[in-house]
Amino acid sequence: MATQKILILGGGFGGVKAALELCGQPDFEVTVLSDRPDFRFYPALYETATGRRKSASSIPLAEIFDGKSVRLVSSSAQQVDRSTKKVTTKDGQSYGYDILILALGVVTNFFGIKGLDKYAYGIKTEDEAQRLRSSIHKQLVEQAQPDVNYVVIGGGPTGIELAGALPTYIKHIIKRHGLKTNMPHIDLVEASPRLAPRMPAGYSRSIAKRLQKLGVNLYLNQKVEAETADALMVSGHSIKSHSVVWTAGVTNHPFLKTNDFKLDEHGKAIVDEHLSGGPDIYIIGDNAATKYSGMAQTAVYDAKFIANNLKRQVDGKKPYAYKPKQPVYITPAGPHWAAVQWGGFRFYGLLGWLLRGAADLVAYHDFEPLNRASKHWLAEGQSDASCPVCDHH
Repeated sequence: MATQKILILGGGFGGVKAALELCGQPDFEVTVLSDRPDFRFYPALYETATGRRKSASSIPLAEIFDGKSVRLVSSSAQQVDRSTKKVTTKDGQSYGYDILILALGVVTNFFGIKGLDKYAYGIKTEDEAQRLRSSIHKQLVEQAQPDVNYVVIGGGPTGIELAGALPTYIKHIIKRHGLKTNMPHIDLVEASPRLAPRMPAGYSRSIAKRLQKLGVNLYLNQKVEAETADALMVSGHSIKSHSVVWTAGVTNHPFLKTNDFKLDEHGKAIVDEHLSGGPDIYIIGDNAATKYSGMAQTAVYDAKFIANNLKRQVDGKKPYAYKPKQPVYITPAGPHWAAVQWGGFRFYGLLGWLLRGAADLVAYHDFEPLNRASKHWLAEGQSDASCPVCDHH
């Protein structure tokens, strides 16, 4: 059988894992097309935003594929021609495929709320996370004027993680620099009546109690209406702030809509029992309308599933049907505490925090040998040396 050209769009959890699973096979020629040079480890981005090392949340793709038979192309996919089996990129190049795997992830969505795209911070990339961190540090140290309110929008995992980490980070800067300043307010705004709205009510309640204990003000059932340079409008009242962080909205990658894939009401691509979205096209992770889509664990699981089926087809075996796998939900909220939902089990506190640490190490090891994975994992607990005073222990 001739070598099959496998083209993978996206350098995130799903795309990178699929490439790693397939690249050692003589039957496959693997190309990864990504619009960024690094793999983002999203679970650690909130830590990068609150003083931890960038290497915990960013791993160069060249490092992951070092010594592997993967062709890495840096560009942005624009169009797929199903008849000629070619993908055209933003820079006008085209790449042929026998099998196409879409693992493009999601993009930020401000839901048309006025001013957010101009004034709000984000933490979806290392640059965004570092920009937020620099701003907080500058306000406290150089200007000696902390913001009155640091506002996090979104009561999902990222918003909870960031709101939980901010009090400790700000206190650390104040203490290290011997600043004579009052602790600013940390506010968390969520449109639903409770935090982690997709999780069981008890899980949400425990997280809410924990955040309140850390001094975070919760604004639940509150709708963000607009942002100006000086304030955030929430359900008819104004919160004065220059430090608003948007973690609330994402939408499926526009590639799927512009290329006429069948989408469900949430904008995710409809796939069959083999995760196929058309002849020789497979859609995984956040892009697919599967039960647990949106979780990094699901993207990795989907990648392994697709790789296994492609190997089976080469061997002349029938492909397996997809069975969704429930992820383990772990949500850290402040130091040494996390909420865990593992099947029917639910627990909180230090044990949850330790489990999250172990889960992160396993996740890094999904992409790198243990020695390299350990370095990135250890960076989660290391301060960034951008400020020698803060970094001094």
